[in-house]
Amino acid sequence: MDPSFSSRVLGRIARNPLTKARARLEARDTSIIDLTVSNPTQVALEYPSALRCQLDTEHYSEALGFGSAREAVASYLRRHDLDVDSRQVVLTASTSEAYGLLFKLLCDPGDEVAIPRPSYPLLEYLTRLESVVSVPYALEFHARWEIDVAALRSCVTSRTRAVVMVNPNNPTGSFVSSDELRDVSALCRQYGLALIVDEVFGLYPLTASGRGPSVLDEDQGVLTFVLGGLSKAVGLPGLKLGWVVLAGPDAPVATALERLELICDTYLSVAMPVQLALGDLLDHGREVTRRIAGRVKQNHACLARTVSENPTADLLPVEGGWYAVTRVPATVSEERLVLDLLERAHVLVYPGYFFDFPKEAFLVISLLPEPHLFESAAQRVLSIAAGSESSAS
Repeated sequence: MDPSFSSRVLGRIARNPLTKARARLEARDTSIIDLTVSNPTQVALEYPSALRCQLDTEHYSEALGFGSAREAVASYLRRHDLDVDSRQVVLTASTSEAYGLLFKLLCDPGDEVAIPRPSYPLLEYLTRLESVVSVPYALEFHARWEIDVAALRSCVTSRTRAVVMVNPNNPTGSFVSSDELRDVSALCRQYGLALIVDEVFGLYPLTASGRGPSVLDEDQGVLTFVLGGLSKAVGLPGLKLGWVVLAGPDAPVATALERLELICDTYLSVAMPVQLALGDLLDHGREVTRRIAGRVKQNHACLARTVSENPTADLLPVEGGWYAVTRVPATVSEERLVLDLLERAHVLVYPGYFFDFPKEAFLVISLLPEPHLFESAAQRVLSIAAGSESSAS
């Protein structure tokens, strides 16, 4: 079954006669005086010198992103052994915006999207803001976190339009296995669902170098959208640029790109300077990626040692990402525990219920801090959470 698209976008997208006539004249190099112009940079105004570096009239209004910037993303992914066509890359201002655009593309108000649980709570907010209903499906822990495909199937209704996977998941750190992807893709084909896969943490596997497994490694039999961005790829969240790679059968991919072009043209949200700099940012950012990966692995090893010294605590297996999950005795509520850690130990951690863990008590810990601070904080957390001490320095 083929996926459906929302009625928010016109069913038939075609250029009007005026647009076609202009294109014909421009193809013949006919000079046109444009009395529809709305870009001040195109009308010979004098700009202060401090602003001139921001002017580039040749790159105005490319809905899916500048061709050079889309190629920069494709080249970056090809360096990581992912076969990506730049024509199937769409630039966005962030991963969050990418989700919003895809929900507009796929869902009418009241339609449903399946999202994993536990997972990052942002997904529920993003669906709600698009008047879309998020329906959770379970990740089950059996030595590793795995998608409960039976639970996913049971949550599919006539209003379901897409399945979201996070690879690796945040915060469980579990990559999607080939078997899981095969089963979920088969379910999507059966019910005509699109697959949205967030791979922003894909470059940070805990047990390997380079990158973790990507859904783009596999042949996609369903319409698939793979998300990434500068925030995690090169550690530059302030530059506000993300991307979506489309994969799957040719016909739905072409239709999705056509409709996304109209949606993106409505907003034109990606800033010109970051697009023009994107190739260099991705090139120079490789060293930052390497340093982040090294920091995460170092702190994870430290946390593993600290947990091993506290037999009432467990460090759950993590395959990738920037976070670790520890399971501690449920002697008090998670809320009381994290408040206690903050007020007494002056250490801030996430409680598991923020991410909809099915039971208590779990603590979610970032692996990014400076190592000497991280080691001290981890010792404080475990001394209180695992019950070996009643006070903290």
